[in-house]
Amino acid sequence: MPVPTREWVGRDGSNIRCVRDSVTVHMDAPVERVWDLVTDVTRIGEFSPETFEAEWLQGATGPAEGKLFRGHVKRNRKGPVYWSVCKVTECETNRVFGFAVMAGGKRLNNWRYELEPHEGGTSVTESFELEPSVVNRVYWTLLGRFRGRTNVEGMRTTLERMKAIVEAETPV
Repeated sequence: MPVPTREWVGRDGSNIRCVRDSVTVHMDAPVERVWDLVTDVTRIGEFSPETFEAEWLQGATGPAEGKLFRGHVKRNRKGPVYWSVCKVTECETNRVFGFAVMAGGKRLNNWRYELEPHEGGTSVTESFELEPSVVNRVYWTLLGRFRGRTNVEGMRTTLERMKAIVEAETPV
């Protein structure tokens, strides 16, 4: 299993070491059907090994840039259990859905789904990228190898579970 990239890339393009990784899974379903599933955060509990429920906040009912939702997380499938507020950072219908996990009004981690029509179905890439903060740098220096592996395994599990549902819903 690959080790997450450890090159922090500043928003201005400077290299200051970063941690990111991704997983891609092909789904035999049209991009529109996959998009509907990926962006319905209220269904995340069906797929994610760590986030067991989520809800839109402040009257939002679906994805749009700037909208907020919160996820109920059971870290490492054991605990602690907590709510994380997330902000949609990218929302290009049938192409890209991204959100940032927030704390104290600042981004901690960025999650992104890229959808690409491919060979009669859709290739979906889920990725994460930590914000280059001092706290994240210390955390990943000490525990990054283990958390990186957990993230990659979790992304693969999430996408494989989505694949099973979206392919079962797709007429032959």
